Amino acid sequence: MIVAMTMVRNDRFLKKWVDYYGSQLGRSNLFVFFDGEDQQVPDFCDGVNISIIPKMKGNVAQTDRLRSRFMSKQAAQLFAKGAEMVIATDADEFLIVDPALNISLPDFLRSLPDRPTHSGLGVDVLQNLKTEAPVDFSRPFLQQRSRGWFHARYSKPSVITRPLTWGGGYHRVKGRNFHIEKDLYLFHFGGVDQEALRDISNDISRSENGWNRHQLKRLRALENLSNIPEKDWDKSVKFVRMMQTVCRPVFALNKPSTFTLKFVGKIPERFKNII
Repeated sequence: MIVAMTMVRNDRFLKKWVDYYGSQLGRSNLFVFFDGEDQQVPDFCDGVNISIIPKMKGNVAQTDRLRSRFMSKQAAQLFAKGAEMVIATDADEFLIVDPALNISLPDFLRSLPDRPTHSGLGVDVLQNLKTEAPVDFSRPFLQQRSRGWFHARYSKPSVITRPLTWGGGYHRVKGRNFHIEKDLYLFHFGGVDQEALRDISNDISRSENGWNRHQLKRLRALENLSNIPEKDWDKSVKFVRMMQTVCRPVFALNKPSTFTLKFVGKIPERFKNII
């Protein structure tokens, strides 16, 4: 079996996460950890494996590390129970196989070489402030957003095939290289809507541990990326995947990089009905 895990706290993306990964893997193979005993489990999580844990405390960097260590231990337990692969993402991240292949996510993953980790090419889907209206969460995001930033930060080793230890935010696996698989993408929707980001930034409880600063940085990215012309998707994908495979930041040689270069692609129609 292939399983998917996420940890959430007051997360508006969870329903889409459950719907997408449930359709790909089956709800009985989904594991959702609610961060805080004050959390309420929504009705749409019926059939999903749910755990409510004590709230993780610390600033955004500290809780990222704590979360990743916790999830690495949970993944090891799932492997011990017979899992073939474990997928771990935030609730706003979706591993998507290129629809041109007409193959499901589990079938695609099973077709890959036996490696410790598998990564999708990171695509940060951001609202174009010049042309796009606020997002409607009840409709597919990719029907409402047309541009994706090929951001190395989201080329994460989200899939592991044996017990390993993720670094903070699942951005790397400790002691292992990463492999960006052809035709596999990690779509990130944290910046899909300016108003949603502002709502989080105005949350005083988050401002106390660094979340406010983090969200303001995301808002600035929306403004900056709205001014970058979009390029052909397929040509950009080929170049960016090669660049991220070769280029590494000096402080983390097992993470991809495009340094300061920014590439924005026009998302093809074939993706529009997926998320």
